[in-house]
Amino acid sequence: MSASAATGVFVLSLSAIPVTYVFDRLAAQRDSWTIVGVAAFILLLVALLARVFVKRKPPRDPLFYVYAVFGFTSVVNLIIGLEQDGVIDGFMTHYLREGEPYLNTAHGHMICYWDGSAHYLMYLVMVAAIAWEESYRTIGLYWVGSILMSVIVFVPGSIVGKYGTRISPAFFLSIPYTCLPVWAGFRIYNQPSESYNYPSKAVQEAQAKDLLRRPLDLLLVLCLLLATGFCLFRGLMLVYMFYSVPYFAMALYGLLVPGCAWMPDVTLIHAGGLAQAQFSHIGASLHARTAYVYRVPEEAKILFLALNIACGILPQLLAYRCLYKPEFFMRTKADEKVE
Repeated sequence: MSASAATGVFVLSLSAIPVTYVFDRLAAQRDSWTIVGVAAFILLLVALLARVFVKRKPPRDPLFYVYAVFGFTSVVNLIIGLEQDGVIDGFMTHYLREGEPYLNTAHGHMICYWDGSAHYLMYLVMVAAIAWEESYRTIGLYWVGSILMSVIVFVPGSIVGKYGTRISPAFFLSIPYTCLPVWAGFRIYNQPSESYNYPSKAVQEAQAKDLLRRPLDLLLVLCLLLATGFCLFRGLMLVYMFYSVPYFAMALYGLLVPGCAWMPDVTLIHAGGLAQAQFSHIGASLHARTAYVYRVPEEAKILFLALNIACGILPQLLAYRCLYKPEFFMRTKADEKVE
């Protein structure tokens, strides 16, 4: 593959701008099932056009086509976010009203912005990596955590929330958005991980140090304990309790016991998930679409922002520590022989 294939995917994603404008005009005159059929046809057409771009030298990784389609939908979500804020008008008006009204909520708004910015950049980077036949395992695992966190909040919330009684056929378009990331996650995880050529002596020295002789790890342990208490205190936010608290327990174990080779991968996935979750939570809590009684009071905004930004930054710092100083988590040759 060549760089032109990645450029083609980028241009293809931008075609979402005129497509959404025309689609919304047609949607206003058609029934719900016709809208779903047309939308599914458009997504299939995007995948076929991506295949045309690489016809001469097809990619070895089939996820190239998944990222091409998701890149297109990311631009659609960015358009939805901009339309909700009144920056543009007439691109997805009818679809938002009749197809997926739950996207009009503050949380749906933030999900659209995150997908149209952070996820979009990740898709372009991963498409470029596939085109240049380079590894993208690190950013891929980060994306898996981010998009799965989005799905496990968005899909159940759409069904059981106040819009649950207004589920339309357009909801079925969420099925590939739910299933494909799971399949992609397994493929990305099974890619060869980056090989670290650290001398055995350096690994043994790093793993021989107890926690008190690793000040950065000691600080991370203390922060993880505080973050666990913070998540338990916000008990009503169930996703944080069932997603982050078990991870924090695993991370504490990984920072205390040497040779936990799974630590960098799990930390990456969690960092991606918390980045998406905190962005959506902070944005929705301050957004005008949130009912006034549920919005953060003016006098508590500084404390709210400080605590939640810190909660979002901690997983990023831990992921950075695991990736760029991995000696403590590496398996020694003696461990590998035992296995």
